[in-house]
Amino acid sequence: MAWEEWERLKTEAAGADRTGVRVNSAPPASGGGGPSDLVVRSDELGKLGDLARDLRQRLSTAGDYARPATYDAAVELIGDDMELGSALLEEHDAWNTKLTTLKEACAHISNHLDHSRGIHAEDEKKIATEMRNADGEKMTVSRIYDYIK
Repeated sequence: MAWEEWERLKTEAAGADRTGVRVNSAPPASGGGGPSDLVVRSDELGKLGDLARDLRQRLSTAGDYARPATYDAAVELIGDDMELGSALLEEHDAWNTKLTTLKEACAHISNHLDHSRGIHAEDEKKIATEMRNADGEKMTVSRIYDYIK
């Protein structure tokens, strides 16, 4: 590559409208005010937790529907000296493992969201009851509202 070409490519790259690394900031979305717009409400976390719990329950029922019959068929095929039986048994075991993993993931999500809601509620209560002014005196709720208006 010639020196002139290198200089031209550097100039083009420097003038291009590209997104680079941004630390602690993001471009505001249309109508938004930037990174401080992230808000998660407790009721939204509760709904997500309920969805995860419901999905786990449905997986437990529907995902396990054919397992007993598949296992029985695999055992019969193995008993008849058919290679298909051991392959079917492998598929049965793989499905059971993956189904269990997915159900555990749903339970983990649900439990984590419930835990997050509880911790957030405790933090909010602590902030509201232990907030103090510059003199170290406890602030009343009406005094706190004066600060956020």
